[in-house]
Amino acid sequence: MLRRRVTVGVDDGAHARPVAELARLAQAHDSPVLLSTRSGESAEVTSVLAVMDLAIGVGDEVVFEVADSPRAGALLDALEAVLRPS
Repeated sequence: MLRRRVTVGVDDGAHARPVAELARLAQAHDSPVLLSTRSGESAEVTSVLAVMDLAIGVGDEVVFEVADSPRAGALLDALEAVLRPS
């Protein structure tokens, strides 16, 4: 299992647009992608409503978890880029 800790940097936190993009990226992957908050709540990233229910705000720290695979690192990079745009 690979994990990536990310501090949310998008304005308004994880609202509909970035969460939909996270779901799209996760759906293209072969295995489940889990998003966890510091408080211990978690959701499958492909579920937009479940992720939005986590009420993730700007500055919050989250952890993505994905099964180790050849594409897992690139997926984690893409997921991080959605929540921490440059």
